[in-house]
Parts: sequence; C-alpha cells; structure tokens
Amino acid sequence: MSDHPTSPVTPPPGLWESIDDLCAWLDANRPIGGPDGFLLRILKLSEEVGEVAQAVVGATGQNPRKGTTHTWDDVQSELCDVAVTALVALRTLTPAAPEVFARHLEGVTRRSLGTRRPDASEV
Repeated sequence: MSDHPTSPVTPPPGLWESIDDLCAWLDANRPIGGPDGFLLRILKLSEEVGEVAQAVVGATGQNPRKGTTHTWDDVQSELCDVAVTALVALRTLTPAAPEVFARHLEGVTRRSLGTRRPDASEV
C-alpha cells in the first residue's frame, strides 16, 4: 500500500488558515443555515467515511460484479477528505479548533504511547 514516514510529520504550513478559508466558503455558499446547517456539516463526515469504504472495496475488488474499481491512491485521497471534513466540522464548532485539536492529539498520544515516543527508526 504505502510506506510510513520515517520522521515525525508536522502539519503543513497554513493548515488552519486553509480550514478557515474552507469554512468561510462553505458558510457563504450553504443552502441551509442555522442549527440544521451546522448538523449537516457534521453529518458530512458519514458520507466521506462511506466513500473510504467504497474505495477500499473497489481497491480490493471485493464486489465481484464490479471488480477492481479503485486504487490505494483513491483510498488515501478519501481518507484525506475525511480528515479535512472533520477539521472543518471542528472549526465550525469552535474558533479554538487548532488548540482543541492539538490538546486532544497530545492526550491520545500520551494515552497510547505513555512517556515513550517512538524515534524515527521505529516509525
């Protein structure tokens, strides 16, 4: 499928600026606003996760009627769509999304790895 990176990866420059821009664009172009629009933005995650599943089924050829319809690059792209959609939903929920996400990631990392973090040769 793909190799894992051999060194820690930092967020791309402008990640949260891009998320802010996407939120603004979505806000300006949404057909449904208010609380329903907010809930629909979160519900969009389910659609994106379904597209990941579809791509995995297609990449593995698990539907005999359709055969192999996707590649592992398609799966990667769909996973990225899930990540972007989740960050947009988080940013919609709170303007402190970068801090909330960083705190949560640190907690998950600490809970999973404890004080031991893998060095580059272990990743």
